[in-house]
Amino acid sequence: MNASTRRYIILCADDYGISPAVSGAIRDLIARRRINATSVMVITPTFSPAEAASLRDAAGSHAAIGLHLTLTAPFRPHLSGFAPLRHGAFPPLASMARRALSRTLKPALLEAEIAGQFAAFRAAFGRAPDYVDGHQHIHVFPQVSEALLRVAKRAAPQAWLRQCGRAIRKNPEPKGLILDALSRRFRRLAAAHGLRTNPAFAGTYAFRAGANYAKLFPRFLDGLPDGSVVMCHPGKVDAELVRLDPLTDLREREYAFFLDEDFPHLLAAHGVTLVGNDA
Repeated sequence: MNASTRRYIILCADDYGISPAVSGAIRDLIARRRINATSVMVITPTFSPAEAASLRDAAGSHAAIGLHLTLTAPFRPHLSGFAPLRHGAFPPLASMARRALSRTLKPALLEAEIAGQFAAFRAAFGRAPDYVDGHQHIHVFPQVSEALLRVAKRAAPQAWLRQCGRAIRKNPEPKGLILDALSRRFRRLAAAHGLRTNPAFAGTYAFRAGANYAKLFPRFLDGLPDGSVVMCHPGKVDAELVRLDPLTDLREREYAFFLDEDFPHLLAAHGVTLVGNDA
């Protein structure tokens, strides 16, 4: 396939900063140019200035660094005074989602916490994020999305925002259908604020122990227009990851998949490149 006809995709590793082993694996993939973006959790217990500096060095000018807005358990708010809390931490996703959908969250507290995480990103990296998304996709839910757009307009007007609507909706997986619906609304709101979003999104799957990531990944590329985002969660397992998140061994499976020498050939065979026109 002619290089000029290849589709550029943003292959984004979520959860940088969740644990040292995950962060190290993501930096490795970025340095090897197997992925070209990562989203940073700036409020995790082990995220450090050293990890930010190491990521900056690995990313250079060929990989984007985004803010992974975090508003769900087991993580604790960046600022004091946030509510609701459960045992000092954000509520779990299901509880936050219910509150967002019923519009019972407090907009001022949401906006302050989101602004605080933007400020923490700037303090760590010396600049605004290239883009913004959300841990467990919380950023596309009502109330959270409005607060995020207000903050992004002020703090990072050049950043793009991840919407999670798929290009092809043949899979009736409930999570994908929910994200499609929420993302339609999110795209409209972002456009009204003059903020950019990605044209399409892929990468969701059921995080079951038997998931065959090597079989799933090529399907993520189907029908993606130029500039789309494919989410991934590569990493290595350490005690901190086990303490914080149930997604463990599958991260190592994804990491091995992206390291495999056949991975660049797979991208080329599907007419996909990780190198943008401005690279």
